[in-house]
Amino acid sequence: MKPLRLLTMNTLFTGDVPARLRALGAALAESDYDIVCLQEVMYRRNARLIRRAAPAYRHFACSGTVLLKGGLVLLSRWPISRWRFVRYPMTGPVRGEFVMRKGVQVASVATPDGELVVVNTHLSANRDDDWSPTNRYTAIAEAELALVAELIEGVGPSVPVAVVGDLNVPRDSGVLADFVAATGLRDVLAGDTRPTYRPTPRWPSPPALDHVLVRAAAGETLTGGADFVFQDEVTLGDGRRAHLSDHYGVQAQLIRSK
Repeated sequence: MKPLRLLTMNTLFTGDVPARLRALGAALAESDYDIVCLQEVMYRRNARLIRRAAPAYRHFACSGTVLLKGGLVLLSRWPISRWRFVRYPMTGPVRGEFVMRKGVQVASVATPDGELVVVNTHLSANRDDDWSPTNRYTAIAEAELALVAELIEGVGPSVPVAVVGDLNVPRDSGVLADFVAATGLRDVLAGDTRPTYRPTPRWPSPPALDHVLVRAAAGETLTGGADFVFQDEVTLGDGRRAHLSDHYGVQAQLIRSK
C-alpha cells in the first residue's frame, strides 16, 4: 500500500494572518500531502484563502458560517464522506478560548487504501505552563481528552484512526500517557524531545505540544514516522520574510498493511 502523507499545523490566528495563510497555501500547493489538518484558522474567509492557493485539495471540512468552530480545517486530496464537530465542555477558569468554541473535528476520509478516520483538535491552553497532576488546567485537559477518547471508542475496530493537532500537553506528560494507553493509540513521535512551538526569548524551552497519534484497524498495522516542517522563515507575497506560525508543522508518513 502507498504511504499516506499527513500534515498537522497550528497556523496562529494573530499577526499578518492573510499574508501568512496565502504563503502556507502556496507551500501546500507544492507539497505532496494527502491530508492537511489545521488549527487556529478561525474564520471561513481564512479557509478560503488557503483553498484558493492550494486547489489540488479538492475536499475540505470545516464548520461554521463566519467563525469556524474550534478554528479547525481539514483539507484532503481524497473524498471526505462525512464529518462532524463536537464542542468541548466549558469547564475550569473563564478564558478567551471560550469564544473559539474549541472542540473536536472527526472526519472519515476515503483513501485509496480504505477509510481513515481523522480526528483534528486543539485542546485548551495551559496558562500556568504547569502540567502536574494537580494543576487546574490539567483537569481541563483530562476532561477534553476524555471526550476525544469517547469519540474514538465510537469508531469501529475495522477502521484506522489518526488523532492530530495542537493538544497543548507535552509529549512526556502523564495526562497524554494515560490518554494514549486508554485509547490504544501510538505516538508516532514517541521519544522525540524537540519542541513543536518555536522558542522565543519569553519561552526559550517550550515543550512538544503538537502530536500525531494513530490506531491501526483490527488485523492490520499502521506504521511510519514523522518530522517537523515549516521551521524557517518564508517569503510572503510582498517580499517580506516571516515565519508561517509560532508552531512548526508536523508531517507524518503512515503505512497501512495487512
